[in-house]
Parts: sequence; C-alpha cells; structure tokens
Amino acid sequence: MSELWPAGPYESALSVRETEHAIVMIKDFFQLALSTELNLTRVTAPLFVQSGTGLNDDLNGVEEPVSFTAPGMNNARMEIVHSLAKWKRIKLADLKLKEGFGIYTDMNAIRASEEPDAVHSLYVDQWDWETVIGENDRTIFFLRDTVKKIYRCLKRTEFYIYDHFPVIAPVLPEKLTFVFSEDLQKRYPDLTPKERENAVCREYGAVFIAGIGAPLADGKPHDGRAPDYDDWITETGDGHCGLNGDLLVWNPVLQNALELSSMGIRVSPETLNLQLEQRGCTERKKLYFHKRLLAGELPLCAGGGIGQSRLCMYFLRKAHIGEVQVSSWPDDMIKKCKKRGIPLL
Repeated sequence: MSELWPAGPYESALSVRETEHAIVMIKDFFQLALSTELNLTRVTAPLFVQSGTGLNDDLNGVEEPVSFTAPGMNNARMEIVHSLAKWKRIKLADLKLKEGFGIYTDMNAIRASEEPDAVHSLYVDQWDWETVIGENDRTIFFLRDTVKKIYRCLKRTEFYIYDHFPVIAPVLPEKLTFVFSEDLQKRYPDLTPKERENAVCREYGAVFIAGIGAPLADGKPHDGRAPDYDDWITETGDGHCGLNGDLLVWNPVLQNALELSSMGIRVSPETLNLQLEQRGCTERKKLYFHKRLLAGELPLCAGGGIGQSRLCMYFLRKAHIGEVQVSSWPDDMIKKCKKRGIPLL
C-alpha cells in the first residue's frame, strides 16, 4: 500500500466543523460555476445499472464492479457504477439536446478495486458532465478550450474559499500548462508516469496531460483508459494522438501531483471500432450501449468527471481525503492519521 504523508508537522487550517461548512460551500459554488460555464443542466444519476448492458465504465479497462442480485427484478444482476460516461451519452440522446448544451450529475460510486491511501478511497463522489458537440468539434483545440473553461471554474472557487477563509491563500497559477503524455516521456525518459506527473506539476503548478490511453514509444500507455468512452486513438494533426487527458495540480500539503479531473472527446463509431480492435475486446460490440453507438443513435459528445472530495481536499489544504468524506480505511492507516493529527470524518 502506497504511503503519502505531509513532509513535516501537519495541522488542518480549519476545524472539523468549519471543514464541513466549507465542503458545502465548495460543492455549491463550483457546480454552479461549472454548469454556467459549460451550459449544463443537472440530471439525477443512477447508483447502479444492469449488468450486461455495457453502461458501466471500467475506467482502466480491468476494474470489477460491486454487484448484487435483485430478486424484484427477476433476479437480474446489478452493478454499482464506477462512473457515468456511457450512461450520460444515452441520457443526452434521450433528452435530444442540441450542440453546445449538456448535462451534469452528482455521482456517487464504489470502486472496490481502489487501493486506499491519502488521495484514493473506495467511495467516489464526483461531478460527471457530458455535452453534445459537432463533428468539427472533435479536435484537440476544442478540448483545450473546454479544459480552460473548467480551469476558470477552479480559479474562481479557490478565490471564493480564500475570501471566506483568508488563512487558505490561493496557489493556482494564472495559466494552465498543456502537455502531451508522449512529450512528457521524451522529457523524462528515466521516470515512471507518476514521477513524470510529479515533476511537471512541481514545475508548473497546474497541468493538463493530453493523450492518455494509447501506447507510447515504450509500448505502454501513460495510464490506463478503457476503449469505449474516451477517444485516445485519433491523431491531433501535430504529430500526437489522443483527444483526452487529465487535469492535475501540485498539492502543496503532500508535495505531489493531484489529479482533479479526467475528461475527453468521446469515441465516434469509427474510433470505437478501432479502439476495441486494438484492445482485443470486439465482443463488446454486442452490448446494448455499443450497438446503439455503432448504429449512430447516440450524439457526438465530450465529457468527464471532476472529483468532489479531491477538490475539497485540495482547496482546504487537507492531508487526507478522509478529512472531507466518510469512507472506510485500513486500521493501520487510521492509527497513522491519528498519530499525525489528521482528523478523519
């Protein structure tokens, strides 16, 4: 199990009661900023979906969902969601939204395969968003513009918290740095992907790493991505490939890169075929979601997820994600947090 702790003595800037209040403030403010910036309407999200439909997201392509049998549904097998990338695309089609408009959800999930540490939890809460786009929007330029809009929301939220809690000074840089994972590998050839993230975030403060999922020069992707939601195979026109990526910031408390959001332009019917073939899982074409997408019944779209607890942890300068959410933690971790003065909720 990985160990992430503050380098020196730690004391939370806010009391537990102040923290609870600040969590509500961050969530209310940020989702309003996000929805107005990206023209998003809030919709109610499912906690589980039916197995065998292809609607659940397997994220890196290997995670097993928590599942259960529902006797009242003819013993149908249900899965707790990991995220809602594919479900949202179905929802966009159902709502018949026009280009330039989309939806966001207040999503809760269980990721049983996650290894709990200071920034990972079995419980996940995030804003999942999705917006309808046109064929001409399927470019790296559109993705960058969208990322910049989200970064503006982050900047506003950071100042909002500082205005109410002056002890928490803003640290986000004025500009977000964009870099492709392929270029990162060339720049830091002797570092692992996570070490590359730490190095580039330490230098720039806030970074969007584009092109995650396709193999790099060493034959391995920067990080895992399933083949059926983000488009990581399309060439961008400047010698790179991948219309997706992660937004990371430098965490001043833990002195490491902290991923706040993962997003991308979603697969078209053509790129879905290519990515399924590259990953050797063409059998997914028979699933409900994939059949509808390949038949052209679903809109072209872009979307992503933004971690709620990650945002709260970052903006409130917390040392552990358990300071801003209630989850279950290994006994040894609970003892270490108590010893270091880290108050878990």
